[in-house]
Amino acid sequence: MSGDVWDEMRGRQERVEAALRDLLASATTDTPPALAGAMGYSLFAPGKRLRPLLAILACEAAGGTAQRAMPAACAVEMVHTYSLIHDDLPAMDDDDLRRGQPTCHKKFGEALAILAGDALLTLAFEIIGRSYGPRTAAVSCVELATGAGAAGMVGGQVLDLEAEGRIGPNPFPEKGGEEDIPPPSFIGKGVVGLGSLETIHRRKTGALIRSALRLGVYAAQGERDDGVSPDALSHADAYAAAFGLAFQVTDDLLDVEGTADKTGKRVGKDAARGKLTYPGLLGIEESRRRAAALGREAVAAAGRLGSDQLARLAEYLVSRER
Repeated sequence: MSGDVWDEMRGRQERVEAALRDLLASATTDTPPALAGAMGYSLFAPGKRLRPLLAILACEAAGGTAQRAMPAACAVEMVHTYSLIHDDLPAMDDDDLRRGQPTCHKKFGEALAILAGDALLTLAFEIIGRSYGPRTAAVSCVELATGAGAAGMVGGQVLDLEAEGRIGPNPFPEKGGEEDIPPPSFIGKGVVGLGSLETIHRRKTGALIRSALRLGVYAAQGERDDGVSPDALSHADAYAAAFGLAFQVTDDLLDVEGTADKTGKRVGKDAARGKLTYPGLLGIEESRRRAAALGREAVAAAGRLGSDQLARLAEYLVSRER
């Protein structure tokens, strides 16, 4: 099944790759070469372009085309790549391998890696603003900022660091004692249940996946006089909720059972850091059952959205090896 999915997706993947190269080349004509090089190094590292594909498939399901979705798809991938660059930094996840090659800070140094991530993040919004009409651009920028920001992906990363005890209960000691600032929600308690763990990952992983799908719907329908279909957004959200968690469960399983050759990144690091994961909380077999159940939920939501391709991606997800 997985081979069939990627055979079907290859044309879209190639179009995403070409569009990313064109957009980055155009945006960096007056950019310091070192910065452009670091941006391109991480953006064009080998990958399946999953989030751009989600945007494209949602756009097609909502009555649009791949061409219409392409700027949004590329913007989401730039935000995703920025997040990987920053997550890999020593102050965060401290990884030295990503997508089978040295991480950006290992190749270019920490300062340039941070700036390359910043540049990709801001470029994403520029692309949306230049590529769509005012309604679509406005709602898409708000959606992408929400999914990537303090209540979404960045907030999820903070909760993840709190759960590891790597952010203290009073990050602003100059403002007074700890009684002046409520402690972060997980400090001193750990993540003690499935609900808490999934709260982290609905933000850290799931929020940007949700935004990718929503941007696809907006690209298809954003300039219509009757507005965007609430049903299309509702079905996209349901798919994203299940797909995002299934992605994280399988990612955690790969960290336990995978190899660096297959995954393209260092494995076993979560356990080495004492990080709570799905296998650590539920065990391997129950984690597999959880992933399968979430995969079925995503397939059902894809059916309501009217996308066989999104359904097949969800089926692939629970059996992936990288």
